[in-house]
Amino acid sequence: MQLTRAADYAVRVMIHLAGLPPGARVSRSELSAAAECPEQFLCKVLQNLTRAGLVISHRGNTGGFELEELHRSASVLDVVEAVEGPIRLNVCLTSDHACTRQGWCPAHGVWAEAQAALLQVLRDATISFLAQQAATARKPAIIAIDEGRWN
Repeated sequence: MQLTRAADYAVRVMIHLAGLPPGARVSRSELSAAAECPEQFLCKVLQNLTRAGLVISHRGNTGGFELEELHRSASVLDVVEAVEGPIRLNVCLTSDHACTRQGWCPAHGVWAEAQAALLQVLRDATISFLAQQAATARKPAIIAIDEGRWN
């Protein structure tokens, strides 16, 4: 299973928005640059995030996209599922009757355990934490200069 580019772009957008001050509005073109995503493609991503209630869209001259304070603590799972829908590693995990082998298949338990682990990792990773990490990574390193060496 591989997530689409849309999910990756959605997470990038959310991290960028969470790194801004509360109430800040950002244009689609700024989000496109921040997420390194083509603007036309980003439109669909933003529609999904808005439809899921994770992002607020404002129209007009002072419009743009905004992340409510409540959704800064959204998980990566929330964001990915807003774009992709429910994550399933295998068809046998979509419902109780998706596969006739479910009741006796030795691999079913492995798929279920792997999916549970993946969902837990994505659930534990919050957008606000990732935004903090991004801000730390962008800060320039302070280099100590040995002044005796340069005099």
